[in-house]
Amino acid sequence: MENGFDRKKIKQIRELILFVAVIALVLLYRKEALHAAGVCVAILKPFIYGGIMAFILNIPMNFIEKRLLHNWRRRGTEKMKRSTSIVLSILFIMLVLALVIGTIVPHLARTVVDLGNKIPPFVEDTMEWLEDLAVQYPQLADNVEELQEIDIDWDAVTSYVVQFLKSGASNMLASTVVVAGSIIGGVLNFFIGFIFAIYILAGKETLGNQGRRILAAYLRPRQEKAVLNVLGLLNRNFSNFVSVQCLEAVILGTMFVISMIILGLPYALMIGVLIAFTALIPIVGAFIGCVVGAFLILVNSPIKALVFVVLFFVLQQIEGNLIYPRVVGNKVGLPAIWVLMAVSVGGSLFGVPGMLFFIPLVSTLYALLRDSVNERNGRKQEGGRTQRASGGAGRNRSHGERNRPSAKQEAGQERE
Repeated sequence: MENGFDRKKIKQIRELILFVAVIALVLLYRKEALHAAGVCVAILKPFIYGGIMAFILNIPMNFIEKRLLHNWRRRGTEKMKRSTSIVLSILFIMLVLALVIGTIVPHLARTVVDLGNKIPPFVEDTMEWLEDLAVQYPQLADNVEELQEIDIDWDAVTSYVVQFLKSGASNMLASTVVVAGSIIGGVLNFFIGFIFAIYILAGKETLGNQGRRILAAYLRPRQEKAVLNVLGLLNRNFSNFVSVQCLEAVILGTMFVISMIILGLPYALMIGVLIAFTALIPIVGAFIGCVVGAFLILVNSPIKALVFVVLFFVLQQIEGNLIYPRVVGNKVGLPAIWVLMAVSVGGSLFGVPGMLFFIPLVSTLYALLRDSVNERNGRKQEGGRTQRASGGAGRNRSHGERNRPSAKQEAGQERE
C-alpha cells in the first residue's frame, strides 16, 4: 500500500517537474517559440480556415437537418440528407452575403459618382470665396505677394520630386507583387479550407467517434469524461454565441432602419443592413457602419449627417449596455458584467478576434468554475450535516447509557 502510494506520488512529482521545465523553456526561448508557432499556424492556415467555416456552416446545417429534413428517414433519403443540408447551408450563407453586397455596393457607387459631380462646383465656390475674401481683406493679398517674393530653388525641388517618384515607383512595384502574392495565397487557402470544411461536415460523426477513441486510449475514464465535458461546453457556447450574435445584429439593424425612416434620413435600408453586417463584431463593429453611413449622408446634407451620428450614439448606448449584454449573456450563460469584461479584455489582448472568441471562452470558464464551486460547497454542507448527525447520535447514546440500570440492579429486579 505504501509502495503504491509512493509510486503514485513520485509519478505526480515527475509530471509536475516536466510541466515546469517545459514552461521555463518556453519563457526562456519565447521568441523562438513564437516564431515556431507562427510557422505552424502558417502551414495549418487552410485547415484553420476550414475548421472555422465548418463550425459556422454546422449551425444552419443542424437546423436544416433537425427541422426541415427530419422526415428523411428512409434508406434512400437518409444518405441524401447530409449532402442536401450542406448544399442548403452554403446557399443560405451565399444568399446573405449577396443581399448585403447587393444592398450596399450600388449605393456606395452612386454616392461616389455624386461626390465626383459635386467636387468641381465645390472647388469653384471655394475659389470665389477666396477672391471675395481677398477683396474684403487686402492685407491678405499683401501677405501672399510677400510669400511669392521668397526665392525657391526649383531645381532642387524638381530633383527631389524625381527621386521621390523613382523610389515610390519601385516601392509600389514591390508592394504590388507582395499584395498580388498575398491575394493569390489567400484565395488558395480559402478554397482548400472550403473543401476541408465540406469533408468535416460530411463525416463529423466519424471524426467525433475517432476523437473519443483516441481520448479513451490515452486517458483515464475520469479524465476522458472531463475533457469531453469541456469540449461539449465549448461547442455549445460557441454555437450559441454565433447564433445570438447574428440575432443581435438583426435587432440593431432593424432599430436603425425604423429610426431613420421616422426621422426622414436617407439610405435607411442600406445603412441598416451595413450596420447589421458590421455589428457581427461585438460592441465596436457597428462604428464602422456609422462612419460609412455618416459619409454617405454627409454628401447630401451635413445637418442630417449630424442627426444620424447623434442617433447612432443613442441607439448604440441602448444596444451595447442594455440589450447586448442581456441577450448574449442569457444565451451563453454569462452575466452581463462578465460579457462586457470579456469583450474589453479580448479586444485589448487580441483585437477583433479576441472580441469574438473571448465571450464563449469566458462563458465556458465561468460554467466550469460555477460547477466546481457548487460541488465543493455541496460536499462541505453534506460533511457538516453528517458530522452533526453523528454528534447527535453519540450524545443520544451517552444519555441512554447514563439512564440504563446497572447489571446488579437488573439482577436484583429479576430476583424480586
